[in-house]
Amino acid sequence: MAFHLRVELPDVPGSLGALATALGSAGADIEAIEIVEHRSDGLAVDDVLLELPPSVMPDALITACHALDGVRVHWISRYAAGANLRMDLEAVESFTAEPSKAIERLVEVVPDTFRTDWALAVVRRRGAVQMAYGTVAAPQLIDEAEQWLDLDSSRALDDVAQWESMVLAGAPGRLRRGQRFALVVGRRGGPEFLPSEIARLGHMTALAASVQDPDAADW
Repeated sequence: MAFHLRVELPDVPGSLGALATALGSAGADIEAIEIVEHRSDGLAVDDVLLELPPSVMPDALITACHALDGVRVHWISRYAAGANLRMDLEAVESFTAEPSKAIERLVEVVPDTFRTDWALAVVRRRGAVQMAYGTVAAPQLIDEAEQWLDLDSSRALDDVAQWESMVLAGAPGRLRRGQRFALVVGRRGGPEFLPSEIARLGHMTALAASVQDPDAADW
């Protein structure tokens, strides 16, 4: 079974190796590790994708992590089997390679890049807010979608009653011809979006908007 583990640990040499050793000793097969955030208090936040055999419970990973000095588990949840961490540069390359579909590619790569359950882009067409693109798991639009087009910066979004236990973040975009859109992403249950993730989401959305061909038929 595949799991996504988000863990906080001291940002010093050797900490990551000690974490990997502890997880391996608990029975985990580590697929990938990404440093999500370096914090000013001397701590780092890492995302770990790993596989566990059916005989090992996720609680064993939490126990192994908390046995290390200064290590705290933020989140652990099931993850899509065979998934991997997509680096920001890979994501950027995927939509800069095809400017006529930059926003569509942005929506496609965000879930792997930010470990979200879904992503969608909304735009106003003929006076109505519509979903321009969305991943398979993206929910249907609700009344709050109108407000997303008024975002002036990337940020965490308030809970939406219809999407219980969904953690949301959004980022505004503006195409070269002036048309506004918003990228919205969601995680079911968590973890909360870190400031570094929200900043990265905003930068990536702005870059996709600058690359998008303004004469593409969909826009």
